[in-house]
Amino acid sequence: QVQLVESGGGLVQAGGSLKLSCAASGPIVRIASTGWYRQPPGKQRELVARMSNSGGTNYADSVKGRFTISRDNAKSTLYLQMNNLKPEDTAVYYCNVEAITESRGPYDYWGQGTQVTVSS
Repeated sequence: QVQLVESGGGLVQAGGSLKLSCAASGPIVRIASTGWYRQPPGKQRELVARMSNSGGTNYADSVKGRFTISRDNAKSTLYLQMNNLKPEDTAVYYCNVEAITESRGPYDYWGQGTQVTVSS
């Protein structure tokens, strides 16, 4: 079974930086795409950034120029570097992997979420 374990969240002052990590494990044959989503308090989950299998990226307008998604295939780890954080970035952040396993076709897997709180 595919597992995604996130780390790196926490409390930071506005203007600060955090780097989130998401380590994937399990019988993954191929990863189609990866991404980060967030769910602010009282709001729906929203896309932050995605990276395709070929390395193409797209970002939410609200984080362009501040956040960077990256991936280390050798470590099966996804990252989200967040700079110049703002209070409105406060949310639970989730990593997402669309993967094919030995026993299942393309399927979305989710991490457990990590809290990011930005104080003003």
